[in-house]
Amino acid sequence: MRGPLRMRELTDEENRVIRKLAHSQTAAMRLVARARIIELASQDKTIPEIIEQTGNAPGMVRKWFKRFLKLGLGGLEDAARSGAPSRYTPEAKAQVLHAARTRPSDLGLPYASWTFERLATYVHEQLGVRMKKTRIFEILQDEGLRWRHQETWFGERLDPEFAQKRGPSKP
Repeated sequence: MRGPLRMRELTDEENRVIRKLAHSQTAAMRLVARARIIELASQDKTIPEIIEQTGNAPGMVRKWFKRFLKLGLGGLEDAARSGAPSRYTPEAKAQVLHAARTRPSDLGLPYASWTFERLATYVHEQLGVRMKKTRIFEILQDEGLRWRHQETWFGERLDPEFAQKRGPSKP
């Protein structure tokens, strides 16, 4: 019969990182949950006690416990996933990010800020990067970038004779 799983003594660095992650309000929830498991284990809690306190499934608690013992802090990160390699080169992704971080007016374009549609059009037509809009969207989100929504009615009129062409607003 196997004995109970025991947590090894944590190094000062591991202890500091685990404590910080386990109580983080900004880190990804999955990392916080994993760090909480390790924190409780380092306090000599048993697997059933950790399951009860965290509400996690037994298999999940054991998986992250064992992975931390084997790989240390790196074991708390997601493992690489299998699948097809990216079709877009790092250079193409860098071009998209560089364009997104540059003001359109600095590129000689007639507007002051990017909308998603403007950026996608610029990437396709000016940079010549053939990339799906959904992939551009994912790249921007992964970097934490946001863009303005298209303004359809707000702002200065582009036609200076608009008022004369429109006519009086009241009959």
